[in-house]
Amino acid sequence: MDTIVITGASSGIGLETALLLTQYGYNIIGIGRSEYKCKQANEWIISKNPKAKIKFYLADLLHQREVVRVAEQIIQYLNENCNGKLHAIINNAGCVRSWYMTTDEGYEHQFALNHLAGFLLTYKLLPALIKAKGRVIMTGSESHKGIKINWDNIMLYRRYNPLVAYKQSKLCNMLFAKGLNERYAAEGIHAYVVDPGLVNTDIGNKETGMLVNFIWSLRKRYGVSPAVPAKTYAFLCEQSPPPDGLYYYLCKEKKYSRQVTSQNADRLFALSERLCGIQYGKVQKL
Repeated sequence: MDTIVITGASSGIGLETALLLTQYGYNIIGIGRSEYKCKQANEWIISKNPKAKIKFYLADLLHQREVVRVAEQIIQYLNENCNGKLHAIINNAGCVRSWYMTTDEGYEHQFALNHLAGFLLTYKLLPALIKAKGRVIMTGSESHKGIKINWDNIMLYRRYNPLVAYKQSKLCNMLFAKGLNERYAAEGIHAYVVDPGLVNTDIGNKETGMLVNFIWSLRKRYGVSPAVPAKTYAFLCEQSPPPDGLYYYLCKEKKYSRQVTSQNADRLFALSERLCGIQYGKVQKL
């Protein structure tokens, strides 16, 4: 039975994706930061699919020490139960903020959770992914278009704009996936970004100010159920051989920003490695 790790699995897109993948027969490891919500999510999935193989781990992925800790727990589980193999990781955990906030490491919240958490967690789980010739999937957004990385002020602490910070983090998702493919395609790794579209979730209502909370509460009413984008994650996990594209929406390949270049991916990798204190492998041109 293949195993898939899903971050942000206790609600919204992550929860619906976890349910769908258990129905496809996958063994799911979910990560959430609330013990209560993880317990609720586990019970809800079992109620929908009594045969579901699902296990939750607690971690606040905003903080790198938490990413490392939960990664070590997952590695132990994989070694003991899955021959050290991981079929896929879905880096879905994300946040929106109304004002400038930093982690214990001093990193802006949206950059830290939407990008660095997945960057570090994937690195820690990479040996298990390589062993399974696995897949890495990011939750992206159409909003990655029409923006450039602010290399001189990547945390955006000068004149902070929360929307710009979110859009930049989604461009980082694209560059991370591209960089992974260029470094590890020869090892059988395939990395993707899913654009879920406008989805009725609570992402804009968590730890945001009154204005953002109000606007998102109105906007999300026009969004689709999280069960809709869940099908695209399942599609990318299920296809054999793995699809060759990078950016997907409703199970179909989609055009992405011209900013998604090898040069920008390499620059982001170098910066992110320094911020996380790690080093991925070198680029392997096929």
